Amino acid sequence: MSSAPGLSEGSLAALQHLREKREINTVTLRYADVPDVLIPEVEVNLTEEELVQVLPTDEPRLVAHELCFASPEGTRRHAQLLIFWMPPPAGEQEEAYSAGFTALKECLPDVHVHLTARRADQLAYRRLVAMVG
Repeated sequence: MSSAPGLSEGSLAALQHLREKREINTVTLRYADVPDVLIPEVEVNLTEEELVQVLPTDEPRLVAHELCFASPEGTRRHAQLLIFWMPPPAGEQEEAYSAGFTALKECLPDVHVHLTARRADQLAYRRLVAMVG
C-alpha cells in the first residue's frame, strides 16, 4: 500500500490494519475539518446489512470492505471492495469525494472491485457477491 495525497496518517494506518488483521473487515473514511484530508471514521467487523446501517443517509463516505462469501463450489472466498457511498442528498460533496475515491484507488492498487452506491439496495450482499463472482 502506498501513501496517497488526501489520506491522513490515521487513514493509512486503518487501511493497513484492514489488510493485515482479521478482526476488522470495514474501514469508512470521511473528510475532516481540514480540507481535503480523509480520516477514518469506523474500523469494525460488519456484515453487509450492518454496513448499510452505519452509512449516513445524507452524507458521502468512502469504504474499504472485505466481502466473505462461498463460491458456487462451496469454497470460502473473500474479495476487497472500494465503495463510494454517495446518497442523493449529499450531491454537493460529490466532486470532493470523487477526488478522495481516486486517491483511495491509487493507494490500494490491488483492489479491483470499485463501485459507487447511491442507495442501500446497491450494497445488498447477493449483488456484491455477483460483482466479485
